Amino acid sequence: MQLGDVNVLSSPGDPSVTTPDYRLSQLETLEAESIHVFREVVAELERPVLLFSGGKDSIVMLELARKAFAPARIPFPVLHVDTGLNFPEVLEFRDRRVAELGVQLLVASVPEAIAAGTVREEPNGSRNRIQTPVLLDTVEKHGFTALFGGARRDEDKARAKERVFSFRDEFGQWDPKNQRPELWDLYNGRIHLGESIRVFPLSNWTELDVWQYIAQEDIAIPPLYLAQEREVVERQGMLYAVNEFIRPREGEQTRRETVRYRTVGDANLTAAVRSDATTVEEVIAEIAVTRMTERGATRGDDKVSEAAMEDRKKEGYF
Repeated sequence: MQLGDVNVLSSPGDPSVTTPDYRLSQLETLEAESIHVFREVVAELERPVLLFSGGKDSIVMLELARKAFAPARIPFPVLHVDTGLNFPEVLEFRDRRVAELGVQLLVASVPEAIAAGTVREEPNGSRNRIQTPVLLDTVEKHGFTALFGGARRDEDKARAKERVFSFRDEFGQWDPKNQRPELWDLYNGRIHLGESIRVFPLSNWTELDVWQYIAQEDIAIPPLYLAQEREVVERQGMLYAVNEFIRPREGEQTRRETVRYRTVGDANLTAAVRSDATTVEEVIAEIAVTRMTERGATRGDDKVSEAAMEDRKKEGYF
């Protein structure tokens, strides 16, 4: 049985004698680890910032940051690298959540960089690669020494190689063969001038953990994550909802499907999945039986090559 928040175990010899059980659940363990990471970074590094896009992982990461420093406010700003191709619902959620918490929002604009000629748009329509120089310019401008990201190791092969503290050189680049050991959860945040650390508090979480935590903490999410009937077009075996960035091409037919999004990247390259999950609990039931990661199932920009993510990370991407 349970007594408040403490599990109570019956003694095998005498059922009337109970012993408190202070073991943590899976989610409590992950939460405690992530909160420890946030506090460690603020203690060790001078100018942290949290990457916040309004997606589920960054939403959970922001909630963990809030818990880590409550009742005080989050002691660092949040940064969104805006590609100009975001879902409007996600941007609306981003602005609302930041206002609720009273934290500073910084926006690094890819469209502004394109207009200024500092980056050039790629013909395939993806702005993921040109996000990197925009991010690195912003890091240099503000002097950020630690950047919190919501990446998880279960998402992609390249992300599975990451440490929690991921060292980046003065050019913002990542060397997967030159990483610091993290024995007994001890993190080395030592850097020289111009260098930085990418920090991943959700490294050990899975997609299922994220959704279970959203349910447990009753965390608000953008409506795109829940199923509803949408007009879609099929490309390369994936379903793209018709929006201002996705229009039917010559010879393509649209149809109505009940779909939801597992991840919310750029609207022109992020596909939906067939689903009847209209509640977080139903999403959890779906994720529990799926065998494909959300990026593999829905991100058209990751289908360029098997090493697409790792190539971008070496250049400075998350």
